[in-house]
Amino acid sequence: MLTPNLTVSPEGHLLINGADTVALAKQHGTPLYVMDEDMIRESCRGYNDVLRDEYAGKGLICYASKAFSCKEIYRIVDSEGLGADCISDGEMYTALSAGMPAEKIVLHGNSKTDTELRMAVEKGIGRIVCDNLSELARLNAIAGEMGRQPKVLLRVKPGIDAHTHEFVQTGKIDSKFGFALETGEALAAVEAASAYENLNLAGLHCHIGSQILETEPFAAAARVMLGFMAEIREKLGLTLPELNLGGGPGIRYTEEDDPKPFGEIVRAILGAVKATCAECSFPEPYVLFEPGRSIVGGAGLTLYTVMAKKTIPNIRTYVLVDGGMCDNPRYALYQSRYEALIANRADQPRSETVTVGGKCCESGDLIGEHMPLQPAEDGDILAVLATGAYNYSMAMNYNRNPRAEVVMVKNGEARTVVRRESYEDLVRNDL
Repeated sequence: MLTPNLTVSPEGHLLINGADTVALAKQHGTPLYVMDEDMIRESCRGYNDVLRDEYAGKGLICYASKAFSCKEIYRIVDSEGLGADCISDGEMYTALSAGMPAEKIVLHGNSKTDTELRMAVEKGIGRIVCDNLSELARLNAIAGEMGRQPKVLLRVKPGIDAHTHEFVQTGKIDSKFGFALETGEALAAVEAASAYENLNLAGLHCHIGSQILETEPFAAAARVMLGFMAEIREKLGLTLPELNLGGGPGIRYTEEDDPKPFGEIVRAILGAVKATCAECSFPEPYVLFEPGRSIVGGAGLTLYTVMAKKTIPNIRTYVLVDGGMCDNPRYALYQSRYEALIANRADQPRSETVTVGGKCCESGDLIGEHMPLQPAEDGDILAVLATGAYNYSMAMNYNRNPRAEVVMVKNGEARTVVRRESYEDLVRNDL
């Protein structure tokens, strides 16, 4: 099994944190997202423990909302002492509605609207990561109108090759995100931001990409960013007190994946921070990290019902399910690989190689190709593993398919945290 919370019952059923997935599918219907609350909490505590032990707790772990956003996840991470990284007014609204303290929220985005900036200033969002000069000017004007001085970080592209899919590399010079170091753009942005009387320039931010399996890209980014902070002090006389190093640690999607434990990654980052600060005689900054996938990704799975099996001789075998790209578009976007198994025969060998296809009216509506699987039959329950991140959050209503229900499992007991959409939900905003 990919993660230790997945086991098999004496009946051959797949269990997640002790809950029988076949019984969950029968009770709640499919498609169904299932999340392991205990595993999520363990990951939150692991991040906080490393920050405390290696850096005297001088920082904040901010859960990256884009991985999985709903009220309950904010309640969970807040109760574990984490903040939240939000990318939109909708994510901010959800986090605040769940009781997340505004001062522990970081607002991101490369193309923020005035509505989002006004909400952030009005609600007292703790940090706003600014991405471009236009945004700085608009935020300064909005803050002036409201008599506020929000804390601002500038997003910088450190030029690090994260060795991940090109669509999720965000720290290179050719990226829509942030200010480039190589061109002098980042230094000019710092100078501009520091001159605005309604902005409190507190530090820098970077994010080099997602699903990164090694430690060195993160450590390299920390060294580059602190070197730039030392340059800012030398050239502009500003000693910025905060450094947000983003997120991106990967998880185990397939048996072949070998991600470094997040504790090892954070220790490597903090080691680079301390060493670089010592070399540059720079005060150790307050650090922020923004993990998302590594907190919720492996803690989730998605259950489907097998509707049909179609074999094309000498070409492939399709296993067709009652969901698809409407609840998991990642294969269509990135050709992301997953492990799957028949949940009601999880104890049997995966002796066939299949393509799992969805119900949407698109040839590209696939959950995976060349996937090992137990021989499937109509009515079987298919479990796709490691779907806790970027599945529910990217779900859509294509073909007017209702979004699936989400259940959270704690100590073997499941509860609904997001209701399945109804037909009425689908037409609610139609006129």
